Amino acid sequence: MAKRAGKRRVRRNVVRGIAHIKASFNNILITITDINGDVLCRASAGTVGFKGTRKSTPFAAQRAVEQVAQAAKKFGLMEVEVRVKGPGSGRDAAITALQSSGMRIHSIEDVTPLPHNGCRPKKKRRV
Repeated sequence: MAKRAGKRRVRRNVVRGIAHIKASFNNILITITDINGDVLCRASAGTVGFKGTRKSTPFAAQRAVEQVAQAAKKFGLMEVEVRVKGPGSGRDAAITALQSSGMRIHSIEDVTPLPHNGCRPKKKRRV
């Protein structure tokens, strides 16, 4: 069998990045990118091991952020800008967990999309 000769994957050294937190009513997604937008690591409440309605809890957000922060530290990441999107309950818990994991938060920005009276909204839910 021929040995495959290929390049060895070199881990990048990134000092500053962006933490994108998308908190929906059903799940929370955390993605850490570099300044250009290239993804370094990501996690969600589902990948951490939560299922069903427990995915949308602040505790699940905290655990997901801890996992992402651990992976991001392998890249040498120390300082992050935080961009939060969505109305979910894990927004504040995710930011607090990011800060307690040893990352230095440079800025916090809310990038939730708001319509300027664009599309017609979905019909109101009747329970």
